[in-house]
Amino acid sequence: MKLLHTSDWHLGKRLEDFSRMEEQQAVLQEICEIAEREQVDAILVSGDLFDTFNPPTEAVDLLYKTLKRLAADGRRPVIAIAGNHDSPDRIEAPDPLARECGIIFMGYPNSVVTPFELESGLKVLQSDQGFLELKLPGTTTPLRIIHTSYANEYRLKTFLGQENSEEELRTVLQENWQSLAYRYCNEQGVNVLVSHLFVVKKGDEFPEEPEDEKPILHVGGAQAVYTENFPRQVQYVALGHLHRIQQVDHVPCPVWYSGSPLSYSFAEASQKKFALIIEAEPGEEARVREVGLTNGKQLLRKRAEGVEDAIQWLAGNQNALVELTMVTETFLTAMERRQLNAVHPGIVAIIPEVTDTEMLVDRQQKQIDLTQSMEKLFVDYFKHEKGQEPGEELMKLFVEILAEE
Repeated sequence: MKLLHTSDWHLGKRLEDFSRMEEQQAVLQEICEIAEREQVDAILVSGDLFDTFNPPTEAVDLLYKTLKRLAADGRRPVIAIAGNHDSPDRIEAPDPLARECGIIFMGYPNSVVTPFELESGLKVLQSDQGFLELKLPGTTTPLRIIHTSYANEYRLKTFLGQENSEEELRTVLQENWQSLAYRYCNEQGVNVLVSHLFVVKKGDEFPEEPEDEKPILHVGGAQAVYTENFPRQVQYVALGHLHRIQQVDHVPCPVWYSGSPLSYSFAEASQKKFALIIEAEPGEEARVREVGLTNGKQLLRKRAEGVEDAIQWLAGNQNALVELTMVTETFLTAMERRQLNAVHPGIVAIIPEVTDTEMLVDRQQKQIDLTQSMEKLFVDYFKHEKGQEPGEELMKLFVEILAEE
């Protein structure tokens, strides 16, 4: 059985004033071409299909057209779950019509897929809260999917019937996954787990979450999930949330973030993007292969020593979106800014690095730097009002509020 794993499409996302819709159309077409060229049996999309709960119309149109093409009239099922940027209800809304095309949406951790069968041979063999078993066209081997869409810790425990539990979230998830694996996952089929969570190997350093991403870690005892919490019956874990492709662990099976198909912030500058091809047989560890994605603009950062240096570099990097740091003795004039923007149409931000310290101090005293992150602005405000930095618990609470906005 051959599967394609992708995630974090963030359809509708912009980079400051720059629309990414044309790039998203191109890279999703490329993913469709990979699915057809590789003749995959099913597609796994592990969350963050949209960038906001209320995406623009063109983003919704692009999602449905792409998934319909991927599903190939029901011959190649698409299994898509909600991430922390998605509205679970919006994700599940088209379900009755989507099923007829071979597209299966799960918006909640306890979603139950309504049984159906298509003329293509696609059939739901079993369905339970957080579990799905499919018969795929052209193969006698069933595909079993344990799925956990994103929800914050309180809702996850509620959905899993543990709303009063004092146990750690990872323990609750492990018990739920293991129960499903014992009931449904044996060596007569291919068993995968699909989720949108923050997962690490126990003892490893935490990877950074994407810049401008809504944090998944929450106040109130929430923790990252460990790879050791996944059941041993599972042959592959398909994760979403982190935008850089990475294998988190190979025990108890290959555990992968596929990453986003485009670089969505300058923290991802120069990253290469991929789709993952998974080949799996019953009772065997899955084999994972990276397939590079070539569409989409590069995000580049440049620190230029003066306007002439910037113009020369910009002229040689026309097909990119640029964050430009300008090292100058004084702040740029309006004419110099117009000159830079005339050379390159994709300058997202120009950051001044002024070497005249007296001018810089005077300027800083007169204005607030609104290019800083919300967390940094909050710290500066708190220090101004209270004369001290906010404590760790207060900062955690502020991050929680940002995550729920």
